Amino acid sequence: MVKSLFIRASLISENLASVKRRIKAAAQKSGRDPDSVELVVVSKGVPLAKLIEAKSAGAVIFGESRVQEAADKIAVMGHVGIRWHMIGRLQKNKAKHAGLFDFIHSVDSLPLAGLIGTGDAVRPILIQVNISGETAKSGVPPNKLESLLVAVSKLTGVRVEGLMTIPPYDPDPEKSRKHYASLRGLRDRLTGI
Repeated sequence: MVKSLFIRASLISENLASVKRRIKAAAQKSGRDPDSVELVVVSKGVPLAKLIEAKSAGAVIFGESRVQEAADKIAVMGHVGIRWHMIGRLQKNKAKHAGLFDFIHSVDSLPLAGLIGTGDAVRPILIQVNISGETAKSGVPPNKLESLLVAVSKLTGVRVEGLMTIPPYDPDPEKSRKHYASLRGLRDRLTGI
């Protein structure tokens, strides 16, 4: 049994190191500083023991999408040396728990941003944009992004750190590039709002 635990910990460590090497290579290839890229380890649905192993292997940002699951993990692991991201859509009725997280992804409306920004701290957020126009996906439509950014910028409890999107699923990652390029174009056009 001990051997099995050692193997799993080793695999987590090896996998994390491999991902970090790939991030560094991709950043260098695109002319970016590798240190400007942050790795969010998606930990939703992952047992606490594996998160502890990942932290020991050097993971510092964990992404959760279920508030109660995140609360249980945060209660054990805390915030020292760890940052917690809410990577799924935070439902309005759970926005009161936004203080659990250091960063909120997937904000797509002024009411949600307002609910997140009611605590004592200024919460960094990403605005989710539905670049692909898929009706099954959340996100503000590109033509309404500017007005949302203007409205959210007037709130005191949140700070927009950037934009995010979820492209249509395709096993070929090259087919997702156009969606990210469109998002980058929106970012470049709307920077400073």
